[in-house]
Amino acid sequence: MADLDNKDQAEMDPADMEDVEEVEEEETGEDNSKARQLTMQMMQNPQILAALQERLDGLVGSPSGYMESLPKVVKRRVNALKNLQVKCAHIEAKFYEEVHELERKYAALYQPLFDKRSDIVRAAYEPTDEECEWKQDEEEELTEEMKEKAKVEEEKKDEEKEDPKGIPEFWLTVFKNVDLLSEMLQEHDEPILKHLQDIKVKFSDAGQPMSFTLEFHFEANDFFTNTVLTKTYKMRSEPDESDPFSFDGPEIMGCTGCTIDWSKGKNVTLKTIKKKQKHKGRGTVRTVTKTVPNDSFFNFFSPPEVPESGELDEDSEAVLAADFEIGHFIRERIVPRAVLYFTGEAIEDDDDDYDEEGEEADDEEGEEEADEENDPDYEPKKDANPPEECKQQ
Repeated sequence: MADLDNKDQAEMDPADMEDVEEVEEEETGEDNSKARQLTMQMMQNPQILAALQERLDGLVGSPSGYMESLPKVVKRRVNALKNLQVKCAHIEAKFYEEVHELERKYAALYQPLFDKRSDIVRAAYEPTDEECEWKQDEEEELTEEMKEKAKVEEEKKDEEKEDPKGIPEFWLTVFKNVDLLSEMLQEHDEPILKHLQDIKVKFSDAGQPMSFTLEFHFEANDFFTNTVLTKTYKMRSEPDESDPFSFDGPEIMGCTGCTIDWSKGKNVTLKTIKKKQKHKGRGTVRTVTKTVPNDSFFNFFSPPEVPESGELDEDSEAVLAADFEIGHFIRERIVPRAVLYFTGEAIEDDDDDYDEEGEEADDEEGEEEADEENDPDYEPKKDANPPEECKQQ
């Protein structure tokens, strides 16, 4: 039979052989196209993606087996490198300690400017014409006619309104402009935050454990008797002996708030609810009043306590993680650049950062399209055809 097959092949016309090869190539191309379609469908299935992600997460941190395959003498040298890395981590910790000292030094230089900002906001100081002069960017420059028109409109508004003192609702506006903070605000918090006059950052003294305190200064109000509410964050800048390679700079280890001396009936962190209870035997109904926690920005000053063991439940861990992020953001961004968050300019800068990421993503998509066109197996005609479910009946 083999001889007969060979004979038949030998007697076949060369043109017929070419036809056979072309058919085989077409079948192979169709198989590749089907495989690509199947892969795309699988990657669009959220269950498959979730399972794949779970599998990948399980591989994170797992040994590749390469280290085990190394000769003993090489492993010995790798251990020497690890010991060097631990020493690097301790040097890095010293570096961050000195950075903290520099922060303390420059905080003292910034503070007179922040104090003057506070004086202007709360109407304790009226800036001079020279201090109020601001050169606009070229994009913001107006024609003389527009300037005159704007000036007339402003004068009309000033005549209609009472002369405002300082910059009303400065910090409340800052909070409402920042998503991270506005998510914490409730409607009942806003009347209180209208009385917020300043936020200050205080660093721990030299030689003391690393920490910083946020001070919220309020004018006299009907809600509580405190003039200052504080939140202190304790930090650590040294490698963990059990895991020195995880060190990546100072980390917040815990925080403490303060007691708010609420006026009677003004505590917005609690609310009163009424429940009806039915007696099992007599069937009588009574109304019970209960006080329960209420969502409020001022819960920020009552963070969960970290036990000595350091173990927290998931909810408390999530609350503390968000708390640390907010405290760090207020210290690093809000206090130094408050006026730019008030005007929205700092928010526009943040949005520009996200736009750039979007542009990078678009570029990546463009690269993928170009790769497809350069692929020898890529067939535009096939891609142009809609899938079966999209074809009109």
